[in-house]
Amino acid sequence: MISKGCEQCAKGGKMVLFVYGYCDQRDCFYCPLGENRKNVTDVYANERQVEDDSDVIEEAHRMDALGTSITGGEPQEALDRTCRYLSLLKDEFGEDHHTHLYTGITGGRENMRRLSEAGLDEIRFHPPYELWGDMHGTEWEDILYIAREEGLTPAFEIPGIRAETEFLDFLDEGAADFCNINEFEMSDGNAERMQEAGFELREGHMSAVEGSHDVLDAMGDHEKVYYCTSVFKDAAQHRNRLKRMARIVGREFDDVTDDGTLVYGKIWEPVTRLAELGVPEEFYTEKTDHVELAWWLAEEMVDEGDIGKGEIVEQYPTADGTVVERTPLA
Repeated sequence: MISKGCEQCAKGGKMVLFVYGYCDQRDCFYCPLGENRKNVTDVYANERQVEDDSDVIEEAHRMDALGTSITGGEPQEALDRTCRYLSLLKDEFGEDHHTHLYTGITGGRENMRRLSEAGLDEIRFHPPYELWGDMHGTEWEDILYIAREEGLTPAFEIPGIRAETEFLDFLDEGAADFCNINEFEMSDGNAERMQEAGFELREGHMSAVEGSHDVLDAMGDHEKVYYCTSVFKDAAQHRNRLKRMARIVGREFDDVTDDGTLVYGKIWEPVTRLAELGVPEEFYTEKTDHVELAWWLAEEMVDEGDIGKGEIVEQYPTADGTVVERTPLA
């Protein structure tokens, strides 16, 4: 089963809003946060650091976002900020802008009420690993029903460390709507701790941990369980988000690659030279000290000796415009 939030994410339509880098679950050996996100108060919309509320709205428009996922750290530990962004997004894009939030604490009824009133649609709980299998009769069972009573869709989202059928019990009892299992991964932020705990990379994979797929044997057949692989997250979700963004921000002469990057040409000629060569204005844009234009046009002009030099540029369609590759033309 795929939730609405996951469906949008698979299409590349979900903006990721990182609201707070601190978390009171400080000893999770598998926490994937890197140094630039862990224990910081900075906010990021996708990869863009947020300086003002308008940055959040601009980034959502930049990718024509269908919805937003709220993450951290622990978003409930910055509840005022989290609720402000939820309200901001709903006011700008309307009720159809689907929102979900990841949390590692229960929070209680007051938090659930405030999140719901601010516009949260779906809340995905990640109970501490040491409690797995022993959550019935605790606040973790109670919060599922409380969240639903306050108008939220309650669910679980857990790393595939090991199979735990108690999650299936909660699904069968109607307490949670679904359970997402993320393939267990190593990252720059957790690799050392993961290796110390005895985990190893799966052969032939850059981040997937050996044995994570085994959870499918015990949990994968349930209709309300969805297993999200590391390959799907990297190769599909992220790439589709970039493609979506590239289609929105790309200029008429930019080429969009299969990876969602933009390709164009760059030359150091006055626009009068382009006019002399009969290049239509829609094929180029004048910058302060150079001209950007269709890559094939720059290549052709250099090859035919019409101009002295140029380059082909490939860059991400993100706000910072990170360049992937430059290919000189001469």
